Amino acid sequence: MGWMSDETGLDKRTANYVPLTPLSHLQRARTAFPTREALVYGTRRLTYTEYHARVSRLASALAKRGIAPGDVVATLIPNLPAQAEAHFGVPACGAVLNTINTRLDTGTVAYIFEHGEAKIVLCDTQFLPLAEAAKAACEGEGPEIIEIPDDQAGYPATGRHVTYEDLLSEGDPDAPWHMPEDEWESLALNYTSGTTGRPKGVVYHHRGAYLMTMGTVVSWRMQLYPKFLAIVPLFHCNGWNHTWMMPVLGGAVHCCRDITAEAIYTAIADEGVTHFGGAPIVLNMLVNAQPEARKTFDHTVEVFTAGAPPAPATLAAIEALGFNVTHVYGLTETYGHVTECLWNPDWDAHDDPDKAAMKARQGIAMPMMEYVTVVDEHNRQVPMDKTTQGEIVMRGNSVMKGYFKNPQATEEAFAGGHFHSGDIAVQHPDTHIQIADRAKDIIISGGENVSSVEVEGVLMSHPAVSLCAVVAKPDAKWGEVPCAFVELKSGAQATEADLIDHARAQLAGFKTPKLVVFQELPKTSTGKIQKFELRELAKML
Repeated sequence: MGWMSDETGLDKRTANYVPLTPLSHLQRARTAFPTREALVYGTRRLTYTEYHARVSRLASALAKRGIAPGDVVATLIPNLPAQAEAHFGVPACGAVLNTINTRLDTGTVAYIFEHGEAKIVLCDTQFLPLAEAAKAACEGEGPEIIEIPDDQAGYPATGRHVTYEDLLSEGDPDAPWHMPEDEWESLALNYTSGTTGRPKGVVYHHRGAYLMTMGTVVSWRMQLYPKFLAIVPLFHCNGWNHTWMMPVLGGAVHCCRDITAEAIYTAIADEGVTHFGGAPIVLNMLVNAQPEARKTFDHTVEVFTAGAPPAPATLAAIEALGFNVTHVYGLTETYGHVTECLWNPDWDAHDDPDKAAMKARQGIAMPMMEYVTVVDEHNRQVPMDKTTQGEIVMRGNSVMKGYFKNPQATEEAFAGGHFHSGDIAVQHPDTHIQIADRAKDIIISGGENVSSVEVEGVLMSHPAVSLCAVVAKPDAKWGEVPCAFVELKSGAQATEADLIDHARAQLAGFKTPKLVVFQELPKTSTGKIQKFELRELAKML
């Protein structure tokens, strides 16, 4: 076997095998970038030396309180420094991080406490009533609550619980970290925002998160010392893993409690923010911001957008403001984004509307993935003719270990040797994927499939429309017909007839909305429109 044999006599674990983990990034950053800013929140600034020391304090303090490797530590925190510190400090003591959506109801949070078996919850003072009510609703004792006051935002300590700073004072800034012995060890537990039934617990491993951080650097064309604005909630796919990534580049995470157009423009203009990720609703917010909320800036801001297919009209509008948008796609089960709309320079010759439509594609697999493709109901590759629909499936390192305590759901999700997304898409001849719809969002009208995404894109091109969502409305004749719910831009006017005529000019008759309802759209904390609520409303119209 020659040089390919294992006859060297060297134990691979002593020198040439180190389990991949995002914890390594902050360990290195302490040495490589000791005095550079790592965390920024208002007047608060932490260098990498200070960041690492606080993470070490947190890890050792949790261990002193009985948190053992494999235990779960939960958080109920907005995008603040403590949430970033928990992303390193909890796994640095061998525990599993469970970041909980701060907008969930008491019953769901109580379910997550119990199902995930959290021993401790780190909780921002603003969300103490939620944590306390959920703990009281647990059948058992529930997790110990550690309170994190935020005087900058007007949330002082209540005195009802040990505070976060008190907890850190129990720790050692020089304590060694508990690094994984196997990169397949569990790193984080994230619960899906399931619209029916109980949410499922998605388990991440260290290897997947590490490779996610490395692949993102490539796909986002990043250089040293970026300034990243944390808009995607860190409880959502761990903020697409960007907080774990920033130490690779010596970058700074700029924290943001309340996501507003003014806060984003201010961070860009005053702090020089260079990157952020967000759902299309965030782009829409920036495009439609009032003049008093805007600030000028002279650099290009790189944006990853995901969560729903962005309307080409929105993409065209925001790029004119100084933002370069890359459309990415993924799910909670894939650590966030795993595809990118990889720009082809040949597309530069197209007109702006065509280029915006191309940017709205979900694209191709990012570097850390083995493949992302579209298959039919028999798990066979669909023709790449931009017409034939199938389901997006994927295989690669940045796919979850499985669903916590749910082997049946895990088995179903991995049927055929890849992960099934549940998203319906077509593939272009250049292999780029383009979502047609979620399987549950397809409208079947008179036997014809109607893509809600296509109809929404047309409606969003109307100059008066700010946001819209299209769902199926039951119909005695056609079975289902498209029903549009629309938010208008501030000060703009349009009638139902205006929008129906606008859609009819660009769509087949069966795809044209039969009803337009003007109202504020229900949204999740990550900016996704809650179509299940709109479907229920449409049934009653």
